[in-house]
Amino acid sequence: MERIRLAEDLTFSRIIHGLWRLAEWNYSKEEILNLIEFCLENGITTFDHADIYGSYTCEKLFGDALKLKPELRDKMEIVTKCGIKLVSNNRPEHRIKHYDTSKKHIIESVNRSLQNFQTDYIDVLLIHRPDPFMNPEEVAEAFARLREEGKVRYFGVSNFKRSQFNMLQSYLDFPLVTNQIEISAYHLENIEDGTLDLCQEKRIPPMAWSPLAGGRIFTSNDEKAIRLRQTLEKIKGEVGTTSIDEVLYAWLLVHPARIMPIVGSGKKERIESAIRALNVTMGREQWFEILQSSMGHQVP
Repeated sequence: MERIRLAEDLTFSRIIHGLWRLAEWNYSKEEILNLIEFCLENGITTFDHADIYGSYTCEKLFGDALKLKPELRDKMEIVTKCGIKLVSNNRPEHRIKHYDTSKKHIIESVNRSLQNFQTDYIDVLLIHRPDPFMNPEEVAEAFARLREEGKVRYFGVSNFKRSQFNMLQSYLDFPLVTNQIEISAYHLENIEDGTLDLCQEKRIPPMAWSPLAGGRIFTSNDEKAIRLRQTLEKIKGEVGTTSIDEVLYAWLLVHPARIMPIVGSGKKERIESAIRALNVTMGREQWFEILQSSMGHQVP
């Protein structure tokens, strides 16, 4: 498995496993452990979480499974996110959904995550969403404290646009190492608005959530999805893949921004499709054919 360097002593697996639906899979601790081991055996060492996933349950489900074989912790990178407060039975004190990037909340969230994972450090902590009420000085203070205490090795953001990324970075004495953004052949916003350009400018490899557009490309009957399916089926035959999801992953993987797709499935065969995409050779014209199919018109 290809490795992507984010810092001098930090690399991620090119394919990342996402756990946001872990609670929905209804797996036992042993089944979750088996899935973790399957990923590791196939070179996927980076696991993506957030404090709110599964209405605040997924981190603990993962940690309880990891407790069965704690030596696996040293073979993986754990990414988690904070900054969103959900209305949930597990957090009855939250009256409305809102963002909280206060120093107090960031530190408390990390301490809960460490307890959930049953580990003493997180490899990368991300601010989950841009917070219009953010005090960047507080965020910087929280990051610095967590770094000094050894609780978080590196920091990044998720869903940040150029101005939001640069604003937060200006308050930090160390670089943000990634921006987790939505990118797929169906969802082009972060390609078109300069967000992906910023990652390349800063030499920051982005993580791509929803690389299969949440399944819309396979199931939706809107014009864009229909066009894309037809194009993907055509290119599937040209590049010799067995499924169009391999083509979708390959479309991201060949991009020079070193995009790291997050596979959010608990099914081993779907994870294997992403891994196979690493070996797909896609030419520039094929890449643009998919782009233009999504756009609905030729490039200017």
